[in-house]
Amino acid sequence: MAGAVSRTGTAPLDRLKVFLQVHGSSGVSLLGGLRGMVQEGGLRSLWRGNGINVLKIAPESAIKFMAYEQIKWLIRGSKEGGSLRVQERFIAGSLAGATAQTIIYPMEVLKTRLTLRKTGQYAGMADCAKQILRKEGVRAFYKGYVPNTLGIIPYAGIDLAVYETLKNAWLQRYCMGSADPGILVLLGCGTVSSTCGQLASYPLALIRTRMQAQASADGTPQLTMVGQFKHIVSHEGVPGLYRGIAPNFLKVIPAVSISYVVYEHMKKALGVGS
Repeated sequence: MAGAVSRTGTAPLDRLKVFLQVHGSSGVSLLGGLRGMVQEGGLRSLWRGNGINVLKIAPESAIKFMAYEQIKWLIRGSKEGGSLRVQERFIAGSLAGATAQTIIYPMEVLKTRLTLRKTGQYAGMADCAKQILRKEGVRAFYKGYVPNTLGIIPYAGIDLAVYETLKNAWLQRYCMGSADPGILVLLGCGTVSSTCGQLASYPLALIRTRMQAQASADGTPQLTMVGQFKHIVSHEGVPGLYRGIAPNFLKVIPAVSISYVVYEHMKKALGVGS
């Protein structure tokens, strides 16, 4: 529920981010992007793609956090009750993120297409999926999978590793004997860890989004990951790899930190240790 509320509340910023990632080379500003979306489809168009974004919360979060705990348990092995090193948490986070993304990736492609759609282009999620399947084939549902998976390594690895490291450092310094650092500390840890992860992985996320947005049926050249990278750097420069990062950071606190607070309370309820 918390994830659905936070994603719905930040959906306009998320759509603006995707819009700037794909169309930002034309010099569109934050306000210009918002104005253009409202003019094209009205105020409700700011929430395009939010339905499937909310729908994928449950499987994505459940798979990621379950895989993370299982991988941590496997890495810990005989160190019963011992805490994992930062690099071990990094590996666990990376593998957990890659596992979740591999399973739900077709939903990511649908989300990008629905977010960027023009008024009347698709009747809904099912119609979007049917059109992609009919015009582009099954492989289209995994467009951008390689940069997405490569981006999982720095993002999920740094995100979860930094989060748990900051939380445990706070507990050791200020809350000896307690396993609950408080909601504000959890929010702070979640915000910092997510920001670090996104900074490291953003260029790959941008390339992934542009590949997802490529419709092979419209006759335009289908650029590979390396092709996209070269095209962006040659036409937009290195800053082009960070298009849309401003609205992305604006939604970090409400969209990401809440999920970590829920995660911590789930762990406590299930009796899972750090």
